Amino acid sequence: MATATLNPGAGAKPAEDAIPLRRIFAFMAMVFGMFMAILDIQIVSASLAEIQAGLSASSDEVAWVQTAYLIAEVIMIPLSGYLSRALSTRVFFSIAAAGFTIASVLCAQATSINEMILWRAVQGFIGGGMIPGVFAAAFTIFPPSKRPVISPLIGLVATLAPTIGPTVGGYLSHAFSWHWLFLVNVVPGIGVTIAAWTLIDFDKPDHSLIKRFDWLGLAAMAAFLGSLEYVLEEGTRLDWFQSHEIVLFSVVMVAGAVLFFWRALTRDDPLVDLYAFKNRNFAFGSLFSFTMGIGLYGLTYLYPVYLGRIRGYDALMIGETMFVTGLCMFLTAPIAGRLSTKLDPRAMMMIGFGGFAVGTWWASFITSDWDFYELMVPQILRGCSLMLCMVPINNIALGSLPPQQLKNASGLYNLTRNLGGAVGLAVINTMLNTRTDLHITRLHEMVVAGRQVAEEAIANTAQRFIDHGDAAQTMALALINQRVHKQALVMAFGDVFLGLTMIFASLVVMALFLRKPPKPVAGAGGGGH
Repeated sequence: MATATLNPGAGAKPAEDAIPLRRIFAFMAMVFGMFMAILDIQIVSASLAEIQAGLSASSDEVAWVQTAYLIAEVIMIPLSGYLSRALSTRVFFSIAAAGFTIASVLCAQATSINEMILWRAVQGFIGGGMIPGVFAAAFTIFPPSKRPVISPLIGLVATLAPTIGPTVGGYLSHAFSWHWLFLVNVVPGIGVTIAAWTLIDFDKPDHSLIKRFDWLGLAAMAAFLGSLEYVLEEGTRLDWFQSHEIVLFSVVMVAGAVLFFWRALTRDDPLVDLYAFKNRNFAFGSLFSFTMGIGLYGLTYLYPVYLGRIRGYDALMIGETMFVTGLCMFLTAPIAGRLSTKLDPRAMMMIGFGGFAVGTWWASFITSDWDFYELMVPQILRGCSLMLCMVPINNIALGSLPPQQLKNASGLYNLTRNLGGAVGLAVINTMLNTRTDLHITRLHEMVVAGRQVAEEAIANTAQRFIDHGDAAQTMALALINQRVHKQALVMAFGDVFLGLTMIFASLVVMALFLRKPPKPVAGAGGGGH
């Protein structure tokens, strides 16, 4: 069989480090499948207005186009490890890729919002199976000598896809129509399916696991994770526990969690093996992944909201502005790979977390006048720091686990990042609302009748509407009120950025508590069945 070598450095290449060309192509197909699955989380975010108009949906209904995908995906991600062991990576990944492609076509052909939500849930559930398998395959089939290349690659895809999602989605809906947000998956999806079926040969199935499948555990996990995702996604909009729906799903979440953890800790073959958390580095790596999810998905949400609501940008302009981060991530990936061979991973993470904290601190001084160039430095720091963090986190979390734990552990690891994103968005939205209300109250105290500054501002503004006669005063007050609300929102953005700064600054300290991972044995970790 032909072989090729992925080697980041110069010099002699050990024979055992040679990787069959077939496996390299198979792995690249898996990586592309993961890219599509993660991209589709955010590809609709900048184009929800177009989908809403096309399907005659309300704003509350169209939000479920994204929420349904996230809920379904978060259920599949931890389940994928068990299914991959039962069916083999080849069969499971091929089914996931084919199902994702078919669901994409069905989404594009949806004629009602209910249809769209249904097929998006199917798309998210099936597509979620393609994500953890890539991480498991990377640390199973490639020896440690290849990790300076492989780890930046999967880290880049996992972080770049949601970052450029709004850019790609904005361009497609602007240039064609919202249907192409989904149709763009068809040709690549067919290619990934064929490549996965014909090339993957990493492992063998264990069909006995199908007979021992824990259906009660699956129901408990779906209730727990699905309800958790729903509460986090909809909590802010429904005013949290003031809503009967949130209370109901919170009860379902707690009951599902109790049953899920009981099944996971008492069965011989649980759907999700939680014992990987006994490994200190995996536990810390998962915690860091959770926090990176907050930063990754939180800022991918914050910047477009600011640019849309404050600057009035359309989807394409937002995408073009956000592209800076994606470009920096792409350029930093090979540097991060090289540094991972030279630096202690703990030091590398501290640099990455520190850079991220500096970027969000810089953004905390945001004003209503900030534009592309003012946001450039925070975005550069964010893009570069993300890659400097992700590579060592991947290596620390998964690099020291035995091969038999990798599939389950990979699902857990990816789940923490998605849950971090969900928690982060919930906290960010809640904080934006509460801090905006606080700043509005304080600003209104400054803009009251009788204060000289306020009276002068009202008089000067009224002069602009002098042609409207008696309505000039009312129009002036309305405009000033609008300005107050806008300024309050900008100040709330600054508060959120400052909060994120504190989170990532604390991670710099937490990285000190990691154990230095042992040097991997040359030639270990590859090949594997």
